[in-house]
Amino acid sequence: MDDYRLNILKKSSTEINRLQLLSVFFDEEIIYKIYLRSQVIHQLFANNEELEIDKLDLFHVQFTESVIALLRKIKKSNEKNVSLIYDEIDLNEELIGRISGSVVNQQNYRLDQQKQSLKVNQSLRRLFAVLSDLSTDFPFSRNINVFSSKYANDFYFDVTPDQLSQLIDFSTKRVYTNINAIIERKLMGLLCKYDFRTAFSFGLKSGELVIEVYRFLDLDRYFLFFPSRNLFLFCDLSLLNGIEKDNNLSEKERIIQELEYKNDKLKSNAAVLKVAIPAEINALLEDSYLKISDINFLNHLNNFDVQSNILKAMLKTDLF
Repeated sequence: MDDYRLNILKKSSTEINRLQLLSVFFDEEIIYKIYLRSQVIHQLFANNEELEIDKLDLFHVQFTESVIALLRKIKKSNEKNVSLIYDEIDLNEELIGRISGSVVNQQNYRLDQQKQSLKVNQSLRRLFAVLSDLSTDFPFSRNINVFSSKYANDFYFDVTPDQLSQLIDFSTKRVYTNINAIIERKLMGLLCKYDFRTAFSFGLKSGELVIEVYRFLDLDRYFLFFPSRNLFLFCDLSLLNGIEKDNNLSEKERIIQELEYKNDKLKSNAAVLKVAIPAEINALLEDSYLKISDINFLNHLNNFDVQSNILKAMLKTDLF
């Protein structure tokens, strides 16, 4: 076998290897079929020295090189778009990291709820004693307002100013009042009856104002503590329709969850986009495959310029 023929066969193998790499990258059936068909054509010339080796070279010049150039352009365009997606993912990850560092976690919130419930129950016991003795002693436990100041921004639910005003509205005839606190009479009676057994349920906020809502452990009743006025009233939950009180995530944790979900979607989209081939290109490759699979393909190789020109024209489009 002469050197000229060997060089063309070597060049042909190189082109086919490039096509194989692209078929693996895109994992698209039509590209793999074109790669296999190109191998068959190459082997046909390698096994039959009577065939004009220039026709194999012409096949690659007219067809394979154009397909490879087209696929490489798509690959480069896809990788550029995927890079933009991963830039967004990186920004989201950076934001998640910053927020995570300042998130008050759920476990601490639950533990501090128990401590706050104990403080409020002890304060209510002392308030009962103060009211009974007509004393002016301060009944509230030390640092009773720290809990809301620590957790309100992250865990308390937003209410409108109108909702807040309705919740804390009361008739003076229905409350006990002294210099330190105000409490609904029937609420104090119920607290005494059930031995001040209550637990923190959830918090509400409207601007800078907060309300702590407590529930009786032994019956389905709720009351509120309004720290700004040291006010205790029964809480009408019907006034809180529309508030997702079962959502235990803090505001920052919700943001982190949303960002993580968004990143999962972006990564999925990136994986698809990385190997995406425009429908027009896919249809063109299907058509090209049919032409090179024709049993009389080699007889019409000199007339393959039209298909080659279409492939080259696609390189100049804005499809990708």
